[in-house]
Amino acid sequence: MSKPVAIVTGAGSGIGLAVATHLHSKDYRVVIADLNPTTGSAAAKELGPDALFIQADVASYTSQARLFKQAYEWGGNRLDFCHANAGIDDRQLLYDGMEKEEVDAEGLVMPLNTKSMQVNLEAVIQGLWLFKYYVRRSKEAGGGTGKFVATSSSAGLYFMTQNPQYTASKYGVVGFVRSAGPVMVKEGITVNAICPGFIPTNLCPPQILKVWPKKHITPLSTALKAIDAFLGDDTMTGETVELSQENIYFRKCLDWVNDSQKWIGTQSQSIWDEAY
Repeated sequence: MSKPVAIVTGAGSGIGLAVATHLHSKDYRVVIADLNPTTGSAAAKELGPDALFIQADVASYTSQARLFKQAYEWGGNRLDFCHANAGIDDRQLLYDGMEKEEVDAEGLVMPLNTKSMQVNLEAVIQGLWLFKYYVRRSKEAGGGTGKFVATSSSAGLYFMTQNPQYTASKYGVVGFVRSAGPVMVKEGITVNAICPGFIPTNLCPPQILKVWPKKHITPLSTALKAIDAFLGDDTMTGETVELSQENIYFRKCLDWVNDSQKWIGTQSQSIWDEAY
């Protein structure tokens, strides 16, 4: 039987690199996917022959689709794990002043740059779409079940006024995982999310690191605790795990405000299933 195969996006550094290295230590063949060829190729070289770097821009569906196809073929027509981890902050500030507001030749206001939504949320959705396809076609190589993890953020549970698109995208990841997880597990694919607190990564502006209190830093090892929880339970799905300091917290949905909302949320599924 062949080794299990994993894809980790944004794996050239930070959380992605830590997870890829951790999976490699558990005898996975690991695809290091990253936009940066320097850090990505260095990470794969460090891990050795059971690691492959593939340059990918997850904001592009075509690029991500090629990533999954190459990873599946390199793994011997097998794919078992995907961590949709790549993320960016807002590329244009919603609150920009008048001097940065532009119109086109027709006098229409130019659109806000929403690439953070594409990378942080749409790529996660498309990632699960692609992952499902290849997991279903992995049975002959010894696979056929899979684990999908998405990186949300504590901003997806609370908020971050400096990055409203980032916040919205991370809330979207939480909702997506909670919605898709209970359905996908029926065919052997678990879907879960991590919501890190402050973990110093390349996403963080360097001036922040200089003044951030050390007691409020979450180590990379906490992310690996969540990954191990997902790996160790084939029924765990739809979970949103907050990472803070050395601890992981399984966060549930808000309490129902009344019996009517509870019925809609818990008892109306058969009605919706019939409609769709």
